[in-house]
Amino acid sequence: MKKLINLNTYFKLLLLIASATVFFFILYTSLYLYTVQEEQHFYKTTHSRYDNEVKSLFILNSRTPTATVMDVTFWDELVRFTKTKDNKWYNKYVSNEFQSYEADYIGIYDLDRKLLNKTRSSKIKSFDFIPKEMMTALYKSKFKRFYIKLPEGVVEVFGATIHPSNDPKKNKTKPSGYFFMARLLDASFFASLEDISSSKVSLAFSNQKIKAEDDFVTVGLNLKDWKNNVVSTLLFKRPFNLNYSKTKEILLIVVIASIINILIFIYYTKKWVYDPLKLIKNILETGSSNSISSLKKSKGEFGYIGNLFEENSNQRKQLEIAKQKAEESDTLKSAFLANLSHEIRTPMNAIIGFSDLLMDANLKEKEKIDYLKIIKNSGNSLVSIIEDLIEMSKIDAKQITPNYKGLDLEKCVAELYHAIKITIPKDKEIEFYIVKNPEILQGTIITDETKLKQIIVNLITNAVKFTEKGFVSFGYKINKQKELLEFTIEDSGLGISENYLKIIFDRFRRIEDNSTNDTTGLGLGLSITKAYVEMLGGEINVKSTIGFGSIFTFTIPLQFDQTINTNIQKKSISFSGNHENEIILIAEDDNINFLLLKKIIESKNHTVLRAHNGQEAVDICVENPNISLVFMDIKMPILNGFEAFEQIRAIKPELPVIAQTAYSSFEDREKILQFGFVDYITKPLDKEKIFELLDSIFMEINS
Repeated sequence: MKKLINLNTYFKLLLLIASATVFFFILYTSLYLYTVQEEQHFYKTTHSRYDNEVKSLFILNSRTPTATVMDVTFWDELVRFTKTKDNKWYNKYVSNEFQSYEADYIGIYDLDRKLLNKTRSSKIKSFDFIPKEMMTALYKSKFKRFYIKLPEGVVEVFGATIHPSNDPKKNKTKPSGYFFMARLLDASFFASLEDISSSKVSLAFSNQKIKAEDDFVTVGLNLKDWKNNVVSTLLFKRPFNLNYSKTKEILLIVVIASIINILIFIYYTKKWVYDPLKLIKNILETGSSNSISSLKKSKGEFGYIGNLFEENSNQRKQLEIAKQKAEESDTLKSAFLANLSHEIRTPMNAIIGFSDLLMDANLKEKEKIDYLKIIKNSGNSLVSIIEDLIEMSKIDAKQITPNYKGLDLEKCVAELYHAIKITIPKDKEIEFYIVKNPEILQGTIITDETKLKQIIVNLITNAVKFTEKGFVSFGYKINKQKELLEFTIEDSGLGISENYLKIIFDRFRRIEDNSTNDTTGLGLGLSITKAYVEMLGGEINVKSTIGFGSIFTFTIPLQFDQTINTNIQKKSISFSGNHENEIILIAEDDNINFLLLKKIIESKNHTVLRAHNGQEAVDICVENPNISLVFMDIKMPILNGFEAFEQIRAIKPELPVIAQTAYSSFEDREKILQFGFVDYITKPLDKEKIFELLDSIFMEINS
């Protein structure tokens, strides 16, 4: 100690510098080791998060094809295909829809593991690459996702057993066959994964080791075959930009610099490291959006981490929104099912209940007639509910498209007026009239006549429904400036409250208050009407006041028909026969439907023959030249109604054929008439309409 005290100032400074150098070297070494440790820890944390992110994204990427396979494999038509092996059905419903599956291969096998049919894209050349032995395991597990290595590359395969639609969980019935869908892990697949994962994606050999790189974080996903053996490894590589070199340089400067430099180092360390890490901690603990914005302003890797936190926050919000929408959808679905159950049970209760009452032998004739009227009206209500559901489902599936053609609007309005006027109940004191257009429409317009009529009929019927006394009117105006036709349906009925005006066009929503408790229906009429208006390129609006009535207005584009109409002379039907005791063939595979139609026709003293399928109908027409008329069911085995009609028309072009169908939409009716049928009847059958149809056809034949 005395020697140190006796040292001169120079040596003391040297000793102080040496001591400071040793101290700062130890400090630098300690900080350096701490930095390395933090870097390794951060790398491991990033690698772990990245690994979890990649696994989640890969599972999400396979969720859509998995859902598709599960939906397709409890399909009654597919079950039937495994038995009938009907290639026409396969081509129409599977092969033609191949692109919508977003797959490169689809194959259907029977339980004997025999390939029934397949469809593949140009990417896959291999013929039948699904391992037969794995189908035994699939029979038990119901669904498998695995990978196969082909000459074209690695293929991801989704396989599931086929069951009927009443067995969605596949635990009630035995499998009918196997359905496989595969996609090639090609450049487009990798590009899609790269977009959603912000990574470079590639395939590696199954035994290839993943090399650690300073500038990248790499994660490998093993792709396994159905035996759980690794086929290949999918590598995800993302830049890892965390760099502590500046910190190390600052620490190195501290060794050879003064205390001031240490203070500067402390300042910048706090600014560049401590503050961002504090923000990260706050974000992880509270999810503060302000902390994320501050972190994004940081330069380098912390700014990048801030962007990642923002993306993660946005994704979380989107998931919450999606969850909320899903919950709303479930609520709407539950309300719809409850409403549907109520509306179907109401007419069914009347039908079953009054049918039981009709069995009473002591029932008076007047009571029988009243009960039968109730049963018939309830049946009509039930058919109306079902037709609305079918029409709405077709609109959702976009199976309905406008059929534009020329239309004489003045004639159309007049026809609608006379057709609707006779349907207004006699007990209602309603004045029904047309509001004349001050400017007569010159020429024909281009629109879908069927849908336009349906829109007007729906709105007028709705107006009559809620009007007991007063008036119901309709008409149109021409808006040349906007090139629109503006239609108006006005009534003096009950009116609609402001609260209901907001939801009146929503599905499954009805006006329910004390004044409308007797209304029925699913609440789809105005939804269908709105869909039709928008389909024609227009808009629909409503104004209403409680107690004063409602005004519905809608528009369609004003477009004149520029085509030249040529009158084609209708080919008259000639048949040598009389008006009674005709021989009529009924082509119907259902016994109850046949018996009903037979009884109706025989009540007019006609002779009835029966064909159980389309081919039998053709044979009977060939063998029996005295047949005067054919009732042809559209949906029949062997040959359907259209196919049978084509063959009959080729043999007997003058023989009138009437289509009978359960399809009641306007598109189906137009298709039937355009195909060449003289007319059609829809199920459920209406006796009076059938009598009118027989009279008109036989009068035309005998004229």
